[in-house]
Parts: sequence; structure tokens; C-alpha cells
Amino acid sequence: MIEITDEHMREQLTRTREYSVVLLKAAEGHPAAGDDAVIWEHGRRNFQLRAEGLLSIVCPVQDHTELCGVGIFNASPQRTRELMEQDPGVRAGIFAYEIHPVRSFPGDCLPA
Repeated sequence: MIEITDEHMREQLTRTREYSVVLLKAAEGHPAAGDDAVIWEHGRRNFQLRAEGLLSIVCPVQDHTELCGVGIFNASPQRTRELMEQDPGVRAGIFAYEIHPVRSFPGDCLPA
């Protein structure tokens, strides 16, 4: 395992910046019949937000729990809330969400 010194950690931590994590949850009574078309448009919007550089990481959760997805937004919590309030699934009452401010390293990404 690679050794990481205290000095290296201190230097790297100066490079972090703020992001927002969204935990997307199924609203009460959902998923339900007829939700598919709205969920499709929710997905389309996620692609738009990714293309605009606002939604850096999007991870649908597939374990059939109330947690439906996790997203990391390149935006403040306030801006993220504005974006989420315009989400088709949120507007239709299919999804609820939580926003949490976080810090991470610019340029981090999922492995290919």
C-alpha cells in the first residue's frame, strides 16, 4: 500500500472545494403505476444537468429501497435546491430529496 504522509494530506486538503450531495428518495406511495413517463423525463433532465456541468456524478440506486439515487452537484446547496425543485419527478411527487453540503477534490471521477 502507498504511504501517505501528513504533509501530503495537508497539502491535498487545501485543494478541496464545496459540492452538494443529493439523496433522492421515493415519495410515499411511489413508485406507482404511471410513474414511468415522469421518471424517464427525470432521467433526461439528469443528462441535461450533466451536459451543463451541474450534476457531476449521478448514481441510481438499484436495491429496491426507498433510496432511489445519489447525485453530486457542482453547485451550492441553495442552487442545488433550486435545481431539484424543477425536477419532473420531484414536481410530480414521485421523489423527495435531501441535500448535504460536502467537500471533495476537483477532478475526481469514477474509474472507467
